[in-house]
Amino acid sequence: MNEKSIELLNKAVADEMSAVHQYMYFHFHCEDQGYELLSRLFMKTAIEEMGHVERCAERILFLGGDVEMAASESVQKIQDAKAMLERARAMEQSSIRDYNKWANECSANADAGSKKVFEGLVDDEERHFSQYDLEMQKVEKFGEQYLVLQSIEGSKSAPEEAARE
Repeated sequence: MNEKSIELLNKAVADEMSAVHQYMYFHFHCEDQGYELLSRLFMKTAIEEMGHVERCAERILFLGGDVEMAASESVQKIQDAKAMLERARAMEQSSIRDYNKWANECSANADAGSKKVFEGLVDDEERHFSQYDLEMQKVEKFGEQYLVLQSIEGSKSAPEEAARE
């Protein structure tokens, strides 16, 4: 019973580790391009994904398993903001699909605790998807101007931040 839950939770750890790496990569490149809003969104999401790793790891340890800390995928080297958002949406959709399925598997194996962990992850991943989808809608509606405005806003706040340091 616990072996299957431990296996699924470790798959989630691997997926979440991949998400942390991918979103931090996106954060660095958005920041470098002056896309402050997207940069902060990717960084915030990466931190939340780290929390997901922790939730899964705690459950694995509770069940008597060992936490596997390997990412499931390599970072995709994407620097185009729109392509980043497309990748982020796809990652979140995949997680939602997997975690829903895995919650049901845990339930079928009479593991309500792991089921609850996966259901909580689904809630967070759906929120992440919604955030990335909204940003994509803005890029599609306003085009490059939306991203340029982020860069301009970042330039305005840069002198203020430098003065505070």
